[in-house]
Amino acid sequence: MHQVRAPQRGASERLVRHLLTVAVLGILGGVAGQALAQDAAAKPDAAQDGEAVTRLDTVTVTGQRAALDKAVSVKQMEDHVVEVISADNMGQMPNVTVAEALARLPGVTASLDRGNASLATVRGLGPRMTMGTVNGREIASSEPDRAVRWEIFPTEIVSTVKVYKTPSADLIAGGIAATVDIATIDPLTYTGPRFVASAGPVFYDQGKDVDGYSPWGSRFGASWVHKINDDLAIAIGATYQKQKNANALIGSWGYTDDASAVDVDGDGTRDYTPWGAADQLKLIDQTRTGAMAALQWRSGNFELKADALYSRVRIDEDQSQTWYRNWDDSIWSWWNPYGQPGSSIHMIDHSVVGGTLINSQWGTPLEMDQVLAKYSEVKTLTAGGLNGKWTGEVWTLGADLSASEAKRENRWRSVQFGLNPDSVSFDFAPGHAPWISASSATPAWGIAGSDEPQSLHDRIAALALDASRPLDGAFNRLSFGARVSDRVKRNRHELANYSDYNQPISAYADLIHPLDIPGLNVPPVYAGNVDDIAERGFGGFAPSALAEQMLDHWKVQERVKEAFAKANFSSNWLGVDVTGNVGVRVVGTRTRSDGYDTVDGNTYAPSSASKDYTDVLPSATVNFLIADDKILRLSAAKVVARPPLDELRTGRYLDNPATVSGQLTGSGGNPRLDPFRATQLDLSYEWYFHKEALAAVAVYRKWVDSSIGYKTEHETIDGRDYLISGPFNGGGGYIDGVELTFQTPFWFIPGMENFGIYSNLSLVDSNLHEFSPANNPLPLSGLARRTGSADLWYSNGKLEARAGYSYHSPYSTAYGWNASHLVRLDSMGTWDASLGWQFNPRWAVKLQVSNLTNEAMRAYTDNLPYRLANMDDGGYQLFGRRFSLEATFRF
Repeated sequence: MHQVRAPQRGASERLVRHLLTVAVLGILGGVAGQALAQDAAAKPDAAQDGEAVTRLDTVTVTGQRAALDKAVSVKQMEDHVVEVISADNMGQMPNVTVAEALARLPGVTASLDRGNASLATVRGLGPRMTMGTVNGREIASSEPDRAVRWEIFPTEIVSTVKVYKTPSADLIAGGIAATVDIATIDPLTYTGPRFVASAGPVFYDQGKDVDGYSPWGSRFGASWVHKINDDLAIAIGATYQKQKNANALIGSWGYTDDASAVDVDGDGTRDYTPWGAADQLKLIDQTRTGAMAALQWRSGNFELKADALYSRVRIDEDQSQTWYRNWDDSIWSWWNPYGQPGSSIHMIDHSVVGGTLINSQWGTPLEMDQVLAKYSEVKTLTAGGLNGKWTGEVWTLGADLSASEAKRENRWRSVQFGLNPDSVSFDFAPGHAPWISASSATPAWGIAGSDEPQSLHDRIAALALDASRPLDGAFNRLSFGARVSDRVKRNRHELANYSDYNQPISAYADLIHPLDIPGLNVPPVYAGNVDDIAERGFGGFAPSALAEQMLDHWKVQERVKEAFAKANFSSNWLGVDVTGNVGVRVVGTRTRSDGYDTVDGNTYAPSSASKDYTDVLPSATVNFLIADDKILRLSAAKVVARPPLDELRTGRYLDNPATVSGQLTGSGGNPRLDPFRATQLDLSYEWYFHKEALAAVAVYRKWVDSSIGYKTEHETIDGRDYLISGPFNGGGGYIDGVELTFQTPFWFIPGMENFGIYSNLSLVDSNLHEFSPANNPLPLSGLARRTGSADLWYSNGKLEARAGYSYHSPYSTAYGWNASHLVRLDSMGTWDASLGWQFNPRWAVKLQVSNLTNEAMRAYTDNLPYRLANMDDGGYQLFGRRFSLEATFRF
C-alpha cells in the first residue's frame, strides 16, 4: 500500500486546487447551459442520451482484427474516457485471460504470478485502487484487500471488458484509478454464432528439462446461445484449463540495516550484507474451471435478466528450496565469514552483492537448509444477480439484486534438513542472472517441519434501484438511483512447527532425489513426497498441533449506502455538436472490525471498532463532436477508494510495559483509516480517421488528497507512549499522465491493406512516494513512468498473424499478500506472437506463443537496484515460454 511523502500543502494551495475544480465543473455546466439556450438551433438528429452523433461504417473482419474493430466502435460511442476489449463473437477475445488482455491497454500494467498476468495497475495507482465489477456489480475478492486477480476470468465466457478511466455518477464508487467492468452477453440481443467450442494443448517450456515432469496442459471452452423465441433466450458457457509449468526463483533474504550493519572491508564505513538467500524450483499444476449462464425474458414493457458467473482455480505446487543462512557480518573477526582466509567480496555503494563466504570454526556457521514443501490453494468466485427493467411511455425503472462470494483455502507444509557448507559463493549484481555455488556440506541438524493453513471468505450482497426519463431540450435525460450493499470479509490463519528431530538427511535417501533448477546456476535442490517424509520424521502433520494465529483472525464488515443523480445533455454549441453528462454521487460508508489484541503474545482479548464517513462525489463530462470522426472529451470529478479491508483489521500486538523497559512498541491494523481521496481532470482527443482506425491522446491529472501506507508513529495507549507500526493515513500529491493510442490497417499503402498496427504509450509523473525506506522512499506503488505495447498484424479473412511487444519501466509493488513488503519491479519487455487460419466459417485454428524471448522478472529491495529482493517478494524469476494450439468450431 502506498503512503505519500510529498510536501504538505498549505491552505492556500488547497484553496487554489478546489477553486480550479469548481471552475472546471462550472465550465462544464456552462457548456450544458449554453447548449440549453441554443437548443432551438441544435440539429434535429442529434444523438440522444449522450451518444455520439455519427457511427463509422464497419468492415467485415474476423478474429483479433474483428475484436480491435469492435473495440474502436464501442469506444467511439461511449460517453466517457474508456478503453474497450471486445470480442466480435463469444470465445473470440484475442488473449487467454482477461488479465492478459487488460495489460495491452493504454496506461495498464499487469503483474505476473506463476508466469500469468494477474493484478492490474491503472494510471500509476496500484491494484487496490481499481474497482472490479461484473455486469456493473461489485465483485468479491480472494485477496486480503480489495484487489481483483483478473486471471481468474477466462476470456471464453466474457463478451466485453471496459476500463472506465473517468467516473460517472451512475457507476459504483470505489475506483480511484479506474473501474474495470466485465460484461457477459445479453442472449436476446446477441447476433453471433449459436455455438462456439475450442480446445487444444498448452505447453510451458520452462519445465521441459525437469526430470520426471511433463509441462503439457490443455484448454477447452464452449458456449451456447439459444433464442427460444423473440422474447426468451438463454446462454451458457464453460471452460477448463490445466497449466503445468516449472518456475525458477532466486532471491536474497533482505539486507542488514543501519542498526545491524558493520564495516566489512575495513575502510571505516558501515557496509550492508544480505542476511542470506534462497532459491526454489516450483513444479506447478494449476487447473481453472469456469462457467456462465444467462436467462433473458421480455414481456411487453418489462424485461428480466438473470445471470451468473463461476470460476475456480486450484493450484498444487511441489516446491524444492535451498535456504542459505547467516550471511550477515560480525564485529568479531573470528566469527566473520567475510574475513576468513580465502573469502572475497564484491560491493556496490557499500552493499555486498557478491563474493565468497568461508565458514568459521567459531560462532554461528553458514547454513544451507534443504526445504521440501507442498503448497495447495483453491480459490473460487461466484457472481450473479437478477435485473429487472420496466419501460413506460415516460419513465424507465430498474432494479438489480446481486450477490458475489470469493473463497480461498491455502496450505503450505514443509520438511527441512540443515546442512553446513564449507563455503558459499554468490553474485547478485544487476545485469545478469544471479547465481550461487556451495562447497560440500555436512549435516548440521535433522528434520524439522511446518504446517500453515489459511482461509479467507469474502461476500457481497447488494440492491440497486434506478429511474430515468427523457427530457425536452438540451438536457435530454435525467436519471437517479440508490444502492445499498453489505460486505463481510473474514480471515483465519493457523500454524504448527515441528523440530528437535535428529535424523540426518541420509535417513531419507530413499524418499528424496535431487533436481536441477532450469535456467539458474545454483546447487541442486531436493524433491520428494512431503507427507511421506513427515510421517517418517515426526509422525506426520497432525491437525491437533495447529495453533491459531489470533492476530490474523479478523472480520471486517462494510455497509455502503449511496445515491446518485445524473443528467445527460446533447445539443449544439457554437456550431459544434456537444454531448455529455453532469451528476453527483453521495456515498455513506460504515465499517466494523473485529479481531484480537494482545499485550504479551500469549493471551488475547477480543476487540472491535467502527467508523462512519460520507463522500460527495460530483462528476461532469463534455464531449465535443468536432467532426464526424473527431471527438474532444473533457471530464472532471472527485473520486474515492475505500481502505483495503485487511488494513482495517483490529488485531494489534503491544509490548507489555510490566516486562519491557525503554520504548514500547506495537504493530497491527488500523480500523479508523480514512479512504483514499482525489480530484481528477481529464482531456482526451480521439480521431477515428478511417475504418478500424484510431489516433488518440489523453492527458490527465489526479490531485491525491489522502492516502494509506505503512509507517511507524507514536501513539498514546493507556497513558503510555508506543511506537506503532502499521497502516496510517498520509498526505497527498499529484499524478500527471499522457496516453497515446494509434491503431489502423495500412490502407494508405498499396497492397498493404490487410496489414495493420495497434500501439499505445503511457507516460506518468508524480511527486508521491512511499514512506519506506525512510532514507530513500520508493516511488508511489504501481507507478510505472513508461508503459506501452505495439502489435503488428496481418488479416485477410483466412490467414491471421500477429507479433506484439509490451514494456513497462520499473515500478513499486507489494508482490505478495503483505502490503508492507514493498519492492521495486525492474523494467521488463516481452514479445508475443500468434498465427491463425480460418478454414471456413465454422472451423479455425490458432497458435499462440507468449514471452518469446524468455524474459526474466527481477525485483529489488530498499529502492536500490543492486539489492536483489527476497524470493517471496519477487526476487529473480524465470517463467519460460507458453505455447498454445487451439482449434475452434462454431455454427
